[in-house]
Amino acid sequence: MTVKSAARFSLRNISREFMTGAVTGAALLLFVGTAGTAVVKALAHWHGSDAVIDHGLVAALLLNAALIMFGWFRYRALSEELNTLSDAGRHAHALAQRDPLTGFLNRRSLSEDGAALFASTRRRGKAMAMLTIDIDHFKSVNDLHGYAVGDLLLAHVAETIAAIAPSTSLLARLGADEFACTFVFDSAHENVADRIAERMVAGLALPFRTNGFDIHSSVSIGIARSDRDCASVDALLRNADIALHAAKTAGRSRHAWFDTSMERSLQLRGELEAGLRSAIPAQEVVPYFEQQVDLITGLITGFEVLARWEHPTRGMIAPDVFIPIAEETGLIGDLSLSIMRQAFAAARDWDAGLTLSVNVSPLQLRDAWLAQKIIKTLVETGFPASRLEIEITESALFDNLPLAQSIVGSLKNQGIRLALDDFGTGYSSLAHLRALPFDRIKIDRSFVSSILDNPESMAIVNTIVRLGDSLNLPTTAEGIEDAAIEERLRGMGCAKGQGYLYGRPLGAAQVRRLLAEKRLLAQRPDRNVPPPRGIAPRLAG
Repeated sequence: MTVKSAARFSLRNISREFMTGAVTGAALLLFVGTAGTAVVKALAHWHGSDAVIDHGLVAALLLNAALIMFGWFRYRALSEELNTLSDAGRHAHALAQRDPLTGFLNRRSLSEDGAALFASTRRRGKAMAMLTIDIDHFKSVNDLHGYAVGDLLLAHVAETIAAIAPSTSLLARLGADEFACTFVFDSAHENVADRIAERMVAGLALPFRTNGFDIHSSVSIGIARSDRDCASVDALLRNADIALHAAKTAGRSRHAWFDTSMERSLQLRGELEAGLRSAIPAQEVVPYFEQQVDLITGLITGFEVLARWEHPTRGMIAPDVFIPIAEETGLIGDLSLSIMRQAFAAARDWDAGLTLSVNVSPLQLRDAWLAQKIIKTLVETGFPASRLEIEITESALFDNLPLAQSIVGSLKNQGIRLALDDFGTGYSSLAHLRALPFDRIKIDRSFVSSILDNPESMAIVNTIVRLGDSLNLPTTAEGIEDAAIEERLRGMGCAKGQGYLYGRPLGAAQVRRLLAEKRLLAQRPDRNVPPPRGIAPRLAG
């Protein structure tokens, strides 16, 4: 029951009992007025006097007594109801201010109490620190262990925060897994907030044991201070949230102080996210093509498909700017399929020996329908499945290897080839080569670019090439930027290469001119090429 509803209920009871009180009061007055006469006559009659008992008066006396007793019991009952309502009102008021799981303030109460503390801090010439604390990957705890264990972790985090925070702090739970801690400090000693944040990060990085098993978690913390670019407690909380986002972006399990550059970066990111949502369907994000060359013959064998955002006002935006945004916002699947569709349509009438390599994001491998979506795009564009190579990084295989195997199996059944990208930079590379039916290994550019001056890189690349030979898996080296590196790779037996030595990535129109010069366009391009044989029946099934 809320405070307002309790008050309305109380008023209704008081109104209802008003008449009961009035009747009881009248009965009490009548009782006092009649009791004396009735008692005197009764006593005289009992002592043998000729006094006659007035039975009507006695009946009135007894009725008044009954009414008085009735009024007393109603008074007692009403008092108990009012006490119950008062307790319910106090409980409802507490619920309106506090989080029931942790006992911390809620967001609204933090705003109200924080505003008073903010004003007091300024009058005293002090500073107010706001820490926003977020549990990293909290959703995975709920998913793996259930919500009951998630609640235990939340309570543990709250207890740890309360134990480390100054005793005068305002502590709040802002959301599902986000907390706040604000306290007053001397503006000349910023390191006080640093030490508290460091202790919280360290303390909450320790395993939390419950139900016989350990839960490993961590927190990220954003910090803002009231005496810098801050006009209210709400602005202070917003600045701390921005700093929290920066801490998470920097790698989590750490703390970061707010500065104005973070706000500008966040605004830019918001603008890019909004622009990306409209740019994908408008096909402003377009495919670029990087040449892949046979290191023995020097001939072009195919192209890796890359994404470029041709922004109408900002110009060309590099993929390392917008791809992370697409992954964080769930747009990466639509973006990837849009790039594939455009690339397949552009390359459909190139020489039949030219292949396209397309990288798939780790997030896309969580989509059980990914293979069907790719095959559907091939069917609709008329691009042969045998000319497509899908590149998967090692990190993409860690989340759900059985699902990745299912997706890859569907692709391989259609004749699509599979390459393991950035080989050597992940873990358990040999196990992954055995787990999935790869057709090619791609050597990461970080090793290739340094083989001339780094013996370790040279040994790694040489080992990968020999491993590929022994497994009958040809290798492609990325990041070839000068002829000396190309010559060394050729001597090792590396099959293909790509990099700026062969030219920068090109747009579709530029690639078409290049291929026309090299006579690598189909002599009679047919834009109504039927679907690759064997694909449509499997899609129908």
